[in-house]
Amino acid sequence: MPFNRPFNRPFNRPFNRPFNRRAFLHATGLGAASAALAGCGGARPTSRAFPGLAGKLSGPLITPDQPGYQLARQSFNLLFDDRTPAAIAQCRRIEDVQACVSAAAAARAPIAARSGGHSYAGYSTPDNALVVDVSGLSAVKVNADGTAEIGAGARLIDVYTALAGAGRCLPAGSCPSVGIAGLTLGGGFGVLSRKYGLSCDRLLAARVITADGMSHPVSASAQPDLFWALRGGGGGNFGIVTSFTFDTVVAPPQLTAFQLDFPAGSMPDVLGGWQHWMISMPHELSANCHISGGSPSTCTVVGCYIGRSSALDSLLNDLIRRIGSQPATRTVAEYGFLDAMRHFAGCTSGAECREAFVAASRMLTAPVADPAQIASVFDGHTVFVIIDGLGGAISEVGPADTAFPHRTALGAMQIYLRTSPVQRAAAASSVAAMRDRLTGVLGASGYVNYIDAGMPNWAQAYYGDNLTRLRQVAQRYDPDRLFTFPQAIINA
Repeated sequence: MPFNRPFNRPFNRPFNRPFNRRAFLHATGLGAASAALAGCGGARPTSRAFPGLAGKLSGPLITPDQPGYQLARQSFNLLFDDRTPAAIAQCRRIEDVQACVSAAAAARAPIAARSGGHSYAGYSTPDNALVVDVSGLSAVKVNADGTAEIGAGARLIDVYTALAGAGRCLPAGSCPSVGIAGLTLGGGFGVLSRKYGLSCDRLLAARVITADGMSHPVSASAQPDLFWALRGGGGGNFGIVTSFTFDTVVAPPQLTAFQLDFPAGSMPDVLGGWQHWMISMPHELSANCHISGGSPSTCTVVGCYIGRSSALDSLLNDLIRRIGSQPATRTVAEYGFLDAMRHFAGCTSGAECREAFVAASRMLTAPVADPAQIASVFDGHTVFVIIDGLGGAISEVGPADTAFPHRTALGAMQIYLRTSPVQRAAAASSVAAMRDRLTGVLGASGYVNYIDAGMPNWAQAYYGDNLTRLRQVAQRYDPDRLFTFPQAIINA
């Protein structure tokens, strides 16, 4: 089964620019990211607070006095380059993570796990903390039965590459350098999720280091309450996951990517047509509605269909009919699985440019009665908005069956504004104002993987009716609140 073959059908127009999610963000002068592991604390220790730890690690313990510190402390978001952790432990074994947890507990010091470093609020690189960098735990092993054992530090593009080599796939996100850990712990969705579910829905087991330094195999039959919480309860809570076992699926032989660019000012019609169209679509189709704020705003529908373009054409024609106007451009291309994942990633490797940005989220719990209300929020603002279409297999799991509560939602909205350290406060204020204006239209819920330090009533927004049970799990496994940060469940 070929996975790297090029598209085998001519485009509907000259393919002179990529139409993946990341390229679209950069074309507007913006950028995107997914979420990663999080953690933080309140004490102010120095690297001397961890005596003997360096000698227990198979990798280096990097402290502020060492030349590699500036690079080691960097996360994806440039706005957090001023963070000064007490030390970064580059872990290569489970025992390294255990030693870090024990050292932090003994010193009563803050500790944070970091996988891809994409925490939107920077919780994976807090000041004065011991950062447990698990990027060295990145092996991907595909077993004969189709299950895959994946280290917590594996990046998505490397996961896709390894799985494709075995003819398998896993529904996950598009950003290539996002870590599998943070993505899965918050839920995890992407272009294959309407067919195959969330990333956390494919999780069979995990290995977790809890606050007592013990290593636990976790599954539906072993520590089932913790297993429930790990599937959507957010990164940085409960412990540090070092590996995951997923139930993968056979990689589809053919994926068709598409993009429809609509004229400026048509955003209310596009969103109105898109939301009702998504409800009626087969699980094989996934589509996002992208809004570029402006005067007026513009709108694009970007997505993926599991199958050939010939079967997709009628579905796209139905969308155009619902919208009531033709797109300015219509682009369609067929790919094998791995090439499709590279296309949506916007690159062929895990390397990518870092960004400086602020972001927030809201969930579309149902179709919006008046899409013009949403358009009015973004008109005149240099902001980019992604509405990921949900439903399909995601909605076939009950809201309380895992910790991910948004099972019936139509979509997840990410409000993203590229900025600079100098303009950070103004950008954050602008995004917060847009988020809060949307509350009256969309409600107050949000997606934890787009974690927002200023989110009002954040615990209820991210976890809904699952919050009480999540608090109980956090109290059981971390009674002394070792894994704490401003939006940790233990603090909810």
